[in-house]
Amino acid sequence: MEFIDASTLDLVEKVVSINRVSKTVKGGRIFKFSALVVVGDGAGIVGFGLGKAGEVPEAIRKGIEDAKKNLVRINLRGTTIPHETIGRFGAGHVILRPAGPGTGVIAGGPVRAVVEAAGIKDIRTKCVRSNNPINVVTATMNGLMGLVSAESVAAKRGKSVQEIFN
Repeated sequence: MEFIDASTLDLVEKVVSINRVSKTVKGGRIFKFSALVVVGDGAGIVGFGLGKAGEVPEAIRKGIEDAKKNLVRINLRGTTIPHETIGRFGAGHVILRPAGPGTGVIAGGPVRAVVEAAGIKDIRTKCVRSNNPINVVTATMNGLMGLVSAESVAAKRGKSVQEIFN
């Protein structure tokens, strides 16, 4: 996996979910917040991060910083993905299928945030099992990182791209 310098990119930031957690102490409850944030350049680079703090804006800021540290480049084929894949993490499974031009993004909330930040315009997705946003976003990222381009498959097999598709 290559290191991507976030300072040179024009990144789009999307807050996927904000969760309030509480801790009960002798004097009452203490509330804290966690923010799940996705960042991407809209051209194949995407990352996500989790920030935790006592205030919502601080949690979002920390999430954005964490997401910028975890940027990855994904393989695209035009406006969609090169092939079907299943991303898995914990109980979350996300099925990602390529779609023809003009289909649009058919995806639920957490998956939609990731694929739009990555710059994918045409895709069909389905979340199976877990609907926990953290597990779904991580499963989506795992699925996108598992994509391989036709050029890399052809190079591994010692063939041309035309021989792979025929």
